[in-house]
Amino acid sequence: MTSNTRDNMVAGAADLISRRGVNATSMREVVRHTGTPRGSISHHFPRGKLQLIEDAIAFAGSQVSGPLRHLTENRGVQDGLRAFIALWRQTLEKTKFQAGCPVLAVAVEQYVNDAEGAPDPASQRVLLDLANGIFADWQEIMDSGLRREGVTPARARRLATLIVASVEGTVAMCRAARSAQSLDDVRQELEQVLAAALRKG
Repeated sequence: MTSNTRDNMVAGAADLISRRGVNATSMREVVRHTGTPRGSISHHFPRGKLQLIEDAIAFAGSQVSGPLRHLTENRGVQDGLRAFIALWRQTLEKTKFQAGCPVLAVAVEQYVNDAEGAPDPASQRVLLDLANGIFADWQEIMDSGLRREGVTPARARRLATLIVASVEGTVAMCRAARSAQSLDDVRQELEQVLAAALRKG
């Protein structure tokens, strides 16, 4: 069983979480969704579903942070913002508005232990800490980009929080409306806010 099998399961789990949420993403569904052997579960994820969910969320976070960091560092914070929004627009439209952000799904859903069919507070804390770290990473990328372009540290931190919160919330709105119009509106407003901040410094 190769690392490709493991990677495929992790990516498949992230996709299912983005569409169905955490608790509706079972190990069996991941195996079916990815076409991987059932024995792959215990081989690659000895801690079971929680380990797979953790890895899937970390994967989803890196799929955003990698390109976001690259664009922000090489082409500036405005291009980073456009790329951040374009990525979510592509995800929404490609899946016909069935998929959202798996990190957000973890943040808003109470984790239920499959074996006991009951809330699992310890696992919930692990997943919330992981989601919080990913959101913080996205904020740090935007924060650093803004500071590099002359925005004061306090303002950069607040703007970075505004960007991530605005886009994440808008993705949920777009799923409900089955339209990307809200993303276009938020992009235009955030671009104006950033342009004004960059002029002022």
